[in-house]
Amino acid sequence: MNISKPQQRTLHALAQGARIELLRDDKGRVVGADCITGEGWRLSDCTLAVFKALKRRRFIASTGGGPYRITREGAANLRAQADNRVTARGW
Repeated sequence: MNISKPQQRTLHALAQGARIELLRDDKGRVVGADCITGEGWRLSDCTLAVFKALKRRRFIASTGGGPYRITREGAANLRAQADNRVTARGW
């Protein structure tokens, strides 16, 4: 499956424990998405368009109203890298 470089970088960050938090306006509409890494840094590649594409492909999901995290499908579509921690989570 074709995944753009920003989408791939976001998935790799999510595999290492990052989360996507949505920014909403006064009416509750989504106006932005921030990917916060496990160390507390903000990933600049994660835009609203990247978030929507990953959600549409069901590579990320939110449970119980929490932040968005990588799904099993998302982990399965990652390209191999030495620093991925997906297998350490038991997937």
